[in-house]
Amino acid sequence: MIPVDRLGEPVLGLFRAVVGLLFLCHGAASLFGVLGGNRGSGHAVALAAWPGWWAALIQLVCGALVLAGLCTRPAAVLASGSMAYAYFTVHQPHALLPLRNGGESAAMFCWAFLLIAVLGPGAWALDALLAGRRREPAAAPSRS
Repeated sequence: MIPVDRLGEPVLGLFRAVVGLLFLCHGAASLFGVLGGNRGSGHAVALAAWPGWWAALIQLVCGALVLAGLCTRPAAVLASGSMAYAYFTVHQPHALLPLRNGGESAAMFCWAFLLIAVLGPGAWALDALLAGRRREPAAAPSRS
């Protein structure tokens, strides 16, 4: 049996990757009309239309960055904020609770990205790989 303390980093990395991939897919659907398109319409959002196109761009870029674990914390903060904005401007005016106003995914993404921003990307991330390379001392030249 695997000790629980050894599961933290792999599970955090998988959580980050899955949340990033799902967010990226939402952005791709809205920007390019793929995967069912914007809100299942089969169409893309009009270029530079406020706020939909910009939200989709944030979803695509931040989703890709979080998936890869690159610039994870800033990308997660931006993604979380964009989902909080979406929830309070699009969903919350219709009803208070997410189950009544259709804002479940916005609320879940908001809190998931906030968790990623606080906990960081985990060991299975490009951020961790790059940080490890910066910490490695330069190899001393050999004296023959």
